[in-house]
Amino acid sequence: MLHSGNSADGRACPPPGATRSGAAAQRVVIISASVGAGHDGAAAELARRLESDGFQVDRHDFLDLLPARLGRLLSAAYHRLLTSAPASYQRIYATTERAGRPGLVVRALFRCAERRTLRTITPGTRAVVSTYPGAGQVLGALRLRGRLTVPAITYLTDFSVHPLWVAPGVDIHLAAHPVPAAQAHAQGAKAVTVTGPTVAARFTPATGPQRRAARARFGLPEQSALALLVAGSWGVGPVEQVAAEIRGSGAAVPVVVCGHNQALAQRLREAGVEHVYGWVEDMPALMSAADVLVQNAGGLTSLEAFAAGLPVASYRCIPGHGRTNAAALQEAGLAAWIREPADLRPVLTDLLHGPLGRQQRAQGLELFRQGDGPARAVAAAAGRTAVLPRAAEVRRPVRTTARRPLRLGIPAMAAAVAATVAFGIGAPLAEAYSDSPAHFAALTRLLDGDRR
Repeated sequence: MLHSGNSADGRACPPPGATRSGAAAQRVVIISASVGAGHDGAAAELARRLESDGFQVDRHDFLDLLPARLGRLLSAAYHRLLTSAPASYQRIYATTERAGRPGLVVRALFRCAERRTLRTITPGTRAVVSTYPGAGQVLGALRLRGRLTVPAITYLTDFSVHPLWVAPGVDIHLAAHPVPAAQAHAQGAKAVTVTGPTVAARFTPATGPQRRAARARFGLPEQSALALLVAGSWGVGPVEQVAAEIRGSGAAVPVVVCGHNQALAQRLREAGVEHVYGWVEDMPALMSAADVLVQNAGGLTSLEAFAAGLPVASYRCIPGHGRTNAAALQEAGLAAWIREPADLRPVLTDLLHGPLGRQQRAQGLELFRQGDGPARAVAAAAGRTAVLPRAAEVRRPVRTTARRPLRLGIPAMAAAVAATVAFGIGAPLAEAYSDSPAHFAALTRLLDGDRR
């Protein structure tokens, strides 16, 4: 599990339970998920800002709250779908987007995460924030049944809002822009508030000297137009094809960030792509060197580019949320969605030198002036609730029945893993296995290890 301890600028945070003035700290719990880096990145910056406002922040990974290490299977299976079966992922996403709610097996898995989730709510907690859809579903269910007695808040880290982002019982939904806010509201989200996004303060427009220094540091050409090509921390999607197309267009020199995908980086170098990087710790500096960002998922990196004053193009997007985010960003006027290869050169040229680029730079920077940021909204909600006096009020009563080790048969495990993958990307494959309340109850008992 993740716990914050230092601020992003290296300063020590206050000791647990105290503010910098020495008074008792109000506490906020943030639950994200290490599925890629976007959810965790948003949670980390949100935590840093809350800590600077005097809150004590506990961060947890939702994958660790699922039973039987299914969270790690989720992440691995989701990655496998994106890399090996993107068409299947798109079909699942589209189908579950229409379904709009978790299936029975998925709800059983959510139910089994509740006890561990409640254990994260320590005394003094005033609010719990989710930056991941599955965590929001669990918090909403706990809130509806009265087992969570402080506000549950969902911070929508995507620009498009899949129905799984909206959970009955969640008190407040925070959106970066009116477009995702409207999508959430249309799906029944409660108390939708446009706060603007939150990214690290180091993402700012570069001056001329800063740009030259960044290019020298990364060994990049001084005069060429540079297109920074990103594909998330996993380096997924047709990155090699896009790099070749950017280079072939003549509009810009591709600078490719492969994240943790070292095999991709090696293939690109062997293909003659000159500027290839793995995981880059100092992305603000690399963005300072670039002239345009080309992305395929519409996640946190796009928001960082807006703050850095870079125009953004979505191209050859990954299935599911990559495409819906591209559509939402285009609707908001923040990023051009290039759907056809023939449009790559003219759109990049316009973003680099024309009115489209100037318009998007202005609107990207304006995005951060649309609200006070999600941290302030969380702080306001936390300030309106009473401190939780005892951990026992939110923890499950101790059972007196005997326990037995978790034993899942092969069909049940396969269904559980498939369902877990499904809720992570959208919603349930569960109906394929379990289509009755009896099956739901049986699987809940099985996963929870109870004899009933």
